[in-house]
Amino acid sequence: MEHGDWMFFGGGYMWLLWVLIIAVIVILLTRLTGNNNSGSSVSKMEETPLVILKKRFAQGEIDEDEFKRRSRELEK
Repeated sequence: MEHGDWMFFGGGYMWLLWVLIIAVIVILLTRLTGNNNSGSSVSKMEETPLVILKKRFAQGEIDEDEFKRRSRELEK
């Protein structure tokens, strides 16, 4: 390597390496802590059993009779 090549890796652009390292750390921490804004109005922690049941009915996973039966059970 020539002297100019060493300047790229060791001096002038070293700040770029640190910026990339910090960016990777921030991305990893964000994903690991689950701080993602998926745009849903109800977070996973706020989903009640009735909300989940309504979603399943809306998606066609359960039929109307099953929905009514389970809704009655949840109201007890």
